[in-house]
Amino acid sequence: MSREPRTLLAREVEPLPADAQGTLGVLRNSRFRSLWLSQVATQVGGNMVLYGLTVLVAERTNSSASAVSLLLLTFLVPAVVFSAVAGVYVDRFDRRTILVAANLVRAVAFVVMLFLDTNLLAIYLLNIVVSTVTTLFAPAEASTIPFVVRREQLLAANGLFTFTLQASFAVGFAVLGPFLVILLGDVQGLLILVAALYLVAAGMCATLPPVAPVAEGAGFHATAALGEAEQAVAGTFGQLREGLAYIRANPSIFWSLSYLGITASLIGVLGALGPSFAQHSLGLGPKDFVVVVLPLGAGLVVGILLLNAYGRYLPRRRVIEGGMLTLAVCLGLLAVAAPLSSFLKARASNNGFVQLGPLVSLLAIVVVVAIVAGIAYALVAVPAQTQLQEELPADVRGRVFGVLNMLVSVASFVPIIVAGPVADLTSPDAVLLACGVLVAGVGLRSVVGPAPLRPVSAEPAPLGGAVDPVAVTAMPLARQPDAQQRPGEGR
Repeated sequence: MSREPRTLLAREVEPLPADAQGTLGVLRNSRFRSLWLSQVATQVGGNMVLYGLTVLVAERTNSSASAVSLLLLTFLVPAVVFSAVAGVYVDRFDRRTILVAANLVRAVAFVVMLFLDTNLLAIYLLNIVVSTVTTLFAPAEASTIPFVVRREQLLAANGLFTFTLQASFAVGFAVLGPFLVILLGDVQGLLILVAALYLVAAGMCATLPPVAPVAEGAGFHATAALGEAEQAVAGTFGQLREGLAYIRANPSIFWSLSYLGITASLIGVLGALGPSFAQHSLGLGPKDFVVVVLPLGAGLVVGILLLNAYGRYLPRRRVIEGGMLTLAVCLGLLAVAAPLSSFLKARASNNGFVQLGPLVSLLAIVVVVAIVAGIAYALVAVPAQTQLQEELPADVRGRVFGVLNMLVSVASFVPIIVAGPVADLTSPDAVLLACGVLVAGVGLRSVVGPAPLRPVSAEPAPLGGAVDPVAVTAMPLARQPDAQQRPGEGR
């Protein structure tokens, strides 16, 4: 078993054995294990709340897509507005204190929601508080890693954190959230459970070693902090400009980012329209849009497994284009699922195949189409993400991924802002059909246009610094620390 790391270790001690440098070895480190378990609790809990509050708002507003869109914006806007300056304030305080306080604030916010669950304005405001606090928690959590593990363990530690971030949306939103709402009978029980998870996470963070402020003049000084915040914002926009310039000069990077932005926008559309689609198109309750979410998540997993097994034999460009066109068809089929089911039932009945009725029922069609859509999503997002990993030089990778974060956020904002009100004025089916047409247009443009990607296989890249559009859409990304920096160096 590896020895516990010492806080702010300034120089190397004897090298760790190889078996202590992998995932199992880093998990034997009790301090890192506490930090990672707190991440699991807060990430999965946060995504369960995203599902639960979506159901709650839909139930209170008769599945108003506009109300659900506004809820999703309260998750996303603070992450974009405050993420540039969050690191400034994190560097001015003990990070352990930030981790504990952020978890306590979020736990209290969810408890308060229990007593105000009929007041949508209060729910929106409390959710803004939660999302704003999360923008402080994420960089504090990520920058604590080098202080609780040895240098040799940084790669495994960061890989585990990245995997947890990527998996938490599927586990929390698509699996545990729907399951627990059904098991507990209402969203209030889910809020209590998530508040408890944040309290547990606060307790685990309290066991971490203190990480003293590293900024000059540590502590809160309003004038100095404001000046640093302005510099952070200016630096962020400068890096974004450099990243955009690089993207314009490299068409393949532009297309990869476009593919990822489109898939992220579809997640935003489905999140905004899900409860309304379940109630008005499927004749179910708002919480029953799980019939779309769960198959979609299952399809995503199947798609990733297929790429891992057969991606090396397939051309990346054609896989992405095939995934785009398949997504377009799936959106169109979801839009016409009800009349399609009626038509197929009538045909089966007229031809004496009454036993086929359940196979062509509305729910059966929606489930099958959602599974195929999840597979298609993976066929677009994973190869496009791999393309970025392989083609971006190290000196611009951070800036381009910063543009990706911005693109994914904007791509989520636009459909959330537009899709909800338009669906309320027309129908969820009409919005899904329009999205299908737009996605088909992009896919066809890629097929008939000049090759946007170099001819390589669609095999996924190893897990690392890639940005998962699903995770970005759901929660703000934590900035990962430099894997080559030793604890205590350059601070």
